[in-house]
Amino acid sequence: MTTTPHSPSPAVQLTEHALAYLHSAALRAAALLGVADHLADGPRTAEELAAATGADPAHLRRALRLLATRDVFREDDAGAFHLTPAADSLRSDAPSSMRDAVVMLTDDPFWRPAGRLADTVRAGHTVFDEIFGAPYFGHLERVPEAGAVFDTGMAGLAESENAPVAAAYAFPPEGTVVDVGGGRGGLLRQVLLRNPGLTGILHDQEPVLRHHTLDVPDLTGRWRSAPGDFFTAVPAGADVYLLKRILHDWNDSDCVRILRACRAAMTRPGSRLLAIDAVLPPGNAPHPGKTMDVLMMTSLNGRERDESAFHRLLAEAGLKPARTIPTDSTLSIVEAVAG
Repeated sequence: MTTTPHSPSPAVQLTEHALAYLHSAALRAAALLGVADHLADGPRTAEELAAATGADPAHLRRALRLLATRDVFREDDAGAFHLTPAADSLRSDAPSSMRDAVVMLTDDPFWRPAGRLADTVRAGHTVFDEIFGAPYFGHLERVPEAGAVFDTGMAGLAESENAPVAAAYAFPPEGTVVDVGGGRGGLLRQVLLRNPGLTGILHDQEPVLRHHTLDVPDLTGRWRSAPGDFFTAVPAGADVYLLKRILHDWNDSDCVRILRACRAAMTRPGSRLLAIDAVLPPGNAPHPGKTMDVLMMTSLNGRERDESAFHRLLAEAGLKPARTIPTDSTLSIVEAVAG
């Protein structure tokens, strides 16, 4: 005889939601300890993992047991822990590893402002400055360790998105692509590898460009870097301009400044701009962009947007929205042309 489990009571539901931060804390602990790396060759007990990671075995088991309730690791009847698909992505050497992204997303510059969300909602702006004494990106400049966590974390997060984004858009057979605020160049690398007739320009601040990932044989002679500030100017005369996970960091007025700088650079006939971000769907259904939206609100005064909000920003900057293209990731491509 089988029984149908009862739905949790409202009290249990709310308690679980209230304690959900412990899942993030356990995930961060597993990432920092490198637990997944020690399971690459097969399952191991908490005692074996503790010996390998320098942790307390009983406490480690309890943290991993919690993660196993969310399909991050699996404990068998003998007490050994196994990798699951999600846990496998925590390996530092996994393809598109999420380890650095998890560390970044649970680091103090995001974690502490989230605890002050009520203050942010009351004030209508982030209280990040009150906590750290500077705005988000100013803090990263002042604290190199935090900046390094952000740079490596963003590169890790982007690695799972770049190939689907590059595959979703029909780039021109020839021409130049500028990756505006392109970080280490992961998206530009994918675009150029998939489109051998294109050349590329990686545009970002000089300290970021030093850590680019474009030195691969197939791209020799097909790219250059261009340090600068996307609020003031970007390289002119290209065929395609990429803005991946840039606009969601900023409020509307700052986004218009960025877009106007791109519009001024779009001097070539037929030039296109691709704003690549989550495009929020209507309704109450879960969507990763809705979670990221609150993160942007708490630390950056940024936001995720629906399609109409993107269209308003583009129009204000002198750009004409063309179409929205979904990708096999949580991001979409909002294409625009010179208005």
